[in-house]
Amino acid sequence: MSNEPESPFLTLHEFVKEAKSRLSPGNWDYLVGATETETTMLRNRASIDAWAFRPRVLRDVSSIDVSGRFLGRAITLPVMLAPVGGLENFDPEGGAPAGRATTAYGVPIMVSSVSMPGLQPMAEATAGGIKVFQLYVRGDFDWICGITQQAIDAGYDAFCMTVDTAIYSRRERDIAKRFVKPWRTRATGQHFQAALNWADVKRWKERFPNTPLALKGIATAEDAAIACDHGVEVVYVSNHGGRQLDHGRGALAVLPEVVKAVDGRAKVWIDGGFSRGTDIVKAIALGAELVGIGRLYCYALAAAGEAGVTQMLRLLETEVHEVLGLLGVTAFGQLDGSYLHPVAPVVQPHVHSAFPLTNLADPGYR
Repeated sequence: MSNEPESPFLTLHEFVKEAKSRLSPGNWDYLVGATETETTMLRNRASIDAWAFRPRVLRDVSSIDVSGRFLGRAITLPVMLAPVGGLENFDPEGGAPAGRATTAYGVPIMVSSVSMPGLQPMAEATAGGIKVFQLYVRGDFDWICGITQQAIDAGYDAFCMTVDTAIYSRRERDIAKRFVKPWRTRATGQHFQAALNWADVKRWKERFPNTPLALKGIATAEDAAIACDHGVEVVYVSNHGGRQLDHGRGALAVLPEVVKAVDGRAKVWIDGGFSRGTDIVKAIALGAELVGIGRLYCYALAAAGEAGVTQMLRLLETEVHEVLGLLGVTAFGQLDGSYLHPVAPVVQPHVHSAFPLTNLADPGYR
């Protein structure tokens, strides 16, 4: 990495400001917005801020390993780029620059089925890297199996079904400005997503027993336990970044009950408002294997393409290294809940409350 050109972005909040300056008002609102009152999105940040650290001192932290795991494989950081629809709104190449960045950096990317350039081109952009294909169901079971086989043949390492979009939500920032997302005008077959059920998961696992399956959108201990009973390899805690059910719980508030219900029978991944190294460390301490990054990498992609995503990962790694060392641990495996303490948040949550230096916390950020 030392031979890479120096980036003009030296803090994570600089990506946010640059992205806002480059994006159209419609694309900006699509990126930062959520459903209806946006309460769930705000609770994502509040749930992260509701934990404080309990650092230990006088431990040798002269050598720190920030690597993580992906279904048993070593990765540079316990971070994955979460699936985001419409990445072509942020870069003309869609998700390809982000895929190239993650492949070079050594972290996974989850490819959305509603983002360009598509399943096969993204597989080519991430050749040699770790990748997961995420599906919105728009056809019957045979259609699902057909897409699954395409992903397997293209070299994807796992498959993901999103399960919290049975009904498409009302995202009022978009509605109020009459912003029509191109892939929504092309979308058909939403009733297939609405009809998706546990019997389909059972049949899928019987058809593809050797392909790891993640269910994205789990929000309760009950559903996490059912997922494990169906042999699902990954329980993915997510509320769609606050973009589906309004007045839900923050993702990190859900994590402890899910980890307890899973009880080691599956891996637990999570996304929902994670924007800083401290956020990542908190999630791992509470039992997640992998933390999905969504809006943050979209800011970096919009600001500077592939180079922006690479620099975003570098800065996250720097922050994670700092946090682990100051907690008195030298690897993620040493973390547990004893390093956290519940507290009252000290800042009012909003989509950019992790970045107070953006000066976007006032009504003008909308």
